[in-house]
Amino acid sequence: MVKVQRIAVIGTGYVGLVSGACLAEMGHQVVCVDRDERRIARLLQADIPIYEPGLRDLVASNLHGHRLTFTSQIGDAIRLSDIIVIAVGTPTLENGDVDMTQVNSVVASIAAYAISSKTVVMKSTVPVGTGRWLEEQLGLLLPSDIKIPVVSNPEFLREGSAIHDTFHPDRVVIGAEYAQAGAEIAELHAPLGAEILLTDRESAELIKYASNAFLAAKISFINEMAHVCEKVGANVGLVAKGMGLDRRIGPHFLNAGIGYGGSCFPKDTKAQLKIAQNVDYDFKILRAVIEVNHRQRERFVSKIERTLGSLDGKHLAVMGLAFKPNTDDLRDAPALEIIASLQNLGASVSGYDPAVSAHAVQMLLGVNLFTDPYSALRDADAMVIATEWDSLRELNWALVRSLLKQPIIIDGRNMFEPEEMGRLGFTYVSIGRKTCARDMAATSSYMTKKLFQG
Repeated sequence: MVKVQRIAVIGTGYVGLVSGACLAEMGHQVVCVDRDERRIARLLQADIPIYEPGLRDLVASNLHGHRLTFTSQIGDAIRLSDIIVIAVGTPTLENGDVDMTQVNSVVASIAAYAISSKTVVMKSTVPVGTGRWLEEQLGLLLPSDIKIPVVSNPEFLREGSAIHDTFHPDRVVIGAEYAQAGAEIAELHAPLGAEILLTDRESAELIKYASNAFLAAKISFINEMAHVCEKVGANVGLVAKGMGLDRRIGPHFLNAGIGYGGSCFPKDTKAQLKIAQNVDYDFKILRAVIEVNHRQRERFVSKIERTLGSLDGKHLAVMGLAFKPNTDDLRDAPALEIIASLQNLGASVSGYDPAVSAHAVQMLLGVNLFTDPYSALRDADAMVIATEWDSLRELNWALVRSLLKQPIIIDGRNMFEPEEMGRLGFTYVSIGRKTCARDMAATSSYMTKKLFQG
């Protein structure tokens, strides 16, 4: 039998909204708080401001079941809650430090409105030592009879599969100074059936950064290997598969491409590097990871230039804008930097993405945006793949060939097999693999065979 908790989730961004909806689905009474009243009004109608598969239905069912609600009144939410989850944004400042403005605002609100003891759970990704500092601040600002322990409980959600990740986590990390507070949050997560790792707060805070930095390192490593593969005539896909079969390495995050982006890896790698600098340590591997990731985008633009020649006056169709499929998130998406470079070299760009909404217009000036892939491809000199949306796997390739000025595909995500694309009549350029020139004789035979096979 689940002990029903009254939970206030502060922040209705990606982490806060998913966490709040999932906690409500587990049977708890959840109120999600945001100071943006228009956002709250939308959420009360189950109008979800982010793209995440399954989230709208989850929010709607729990609103209907009266387990979930939304408000802009943070005072009431704090007073009536047993547990306060902090899930506000912690962006990176220009100097690499973490912007703690929103966290500080929540601390001030807790100090102003808490009238009884409760537990604070830090889900925002924050620098090491934040939990200790926050607890000390609340101790100074509140009466001595109100105890507010702070527990670190980092999230490990992947955009596009966040609900699944919440209900089927690899592990639950709980960092607490006081055993009772740690046990309370462990009990909250017990129904998930995952291994619960109880640690000190500082270790829990560092685990999130360390995990993301290590995954980013795997991505940068395989991208470096891809360049070696191109020089020696090897296939990075086979190299990665051979590596991934080793259980000590595993297959995940070994897909060569145009590098990582999004809301976590770029921010967390830079923050981890800054954390090391602040304690007088030069994290050389991580510095290289960040440099390689930036250079990967430049190399991809150079690959487009080598394939097409001068880009001045060329028209390119960039397929996929979000940093990964199944999300509308453009934060540090590789496509943004690649498109800007193409435009600087004189190319015009049309862009396709099935999820990125109208706000992308402000981030992609001069780009004609389409939610229909064929409209984006019309009269383009080449198709450039920047995000591996499943919708691209389902394209009518004969129609794609007819729409392009030249049957050229430059794939930054290695979505397809080079030989197959050659048989379909394309010159196919990818990352860390041999370029496959189109074979029109094979194409004619292949298409005829497909026709008679239905």
